[in-house]
Amino acid sequence: MIVDSESGSGCEDPRFHGRRRGRKLRSGQERLLKDYLPKLRVDLADEDSPVDPIRLFPAGTEEVWLEIGFGAGEHLVWQASANPRVGMIGAEPYLNGVARLLAAIEVDCPDNVRILADDVRPMLQCLSDSSLSRVFILFPDPWPKQRHHRRRIINRTLLDTLARLMRDGAELRVATDDQNYLVWILRHLKAHPDFAWTAARSDDWRRRPADWPNTRYEDKNRSGGPGPTFLRYLRCPRWG
Repeated sequence: MIVDSESGSGCEDPRFHGRRRGRKLRSGQERLLKDYLPKLRVDLADEDSPVDPIRLFPAGTEEVWLEIGFGAGEHLVWQASANPRVGMIGAEPYLNGVARLLAAIEVDCPDNVRILADDVRPMLQCLSDSSLSRVFILFPDPWPKQRHHRRRIINRTLLDTLARLMRDGAELRVATDDQNYLVWILRHLKAHPDFAWTAARSDDWRRRPADWPNTRYEDKNRSGGPGPTFLRYLRCPRWG
């Protein structure tokens, strides 16, 4: 990718940057990672690519949604509960967040949740075309220093991959509370021919949609500034 003089972006960094673990996990959290995570883990190592992710879920699953970086899993749990016929794949390399998600679902044991406790990008390369009906990227790390911008998850390479994986009309939802990253996101998605912004008025990105639950992250980071921005894009139809 050629450097963009306006955004300061360069070639995307394919390496994973970020924490795998935070504070020491409690014994119960370690138990969940050891005993419960294997039942839900997405492991495509032995599969012949490409893989239709609907195969990861029980019969009767109608479509598959993906959340990239689910944090503590509150949004994912809400969506899985509200949409029982949808298979939810959550990707999160931060094991403390994975443990929190497992604790939240251990009692009900929903059968429409699958977890990738790792960087999402290798898995994306294994999935079949037009296999995702919705993708969420909510409050990704903005990597605010300019020398780290190439680490941002939203870039041309990822958008090209998502355009391949998403069905015509599939929805991409992005949220950020960082104004600099917001400009970056808008520029990258405006420049991509396969995504169309659904906003018709300012309230369309300032107000939270009814099926977009609040999370503790938002409450913790609410600082009195402009607040979160809620962006919704549709995968444009493939012609021919």
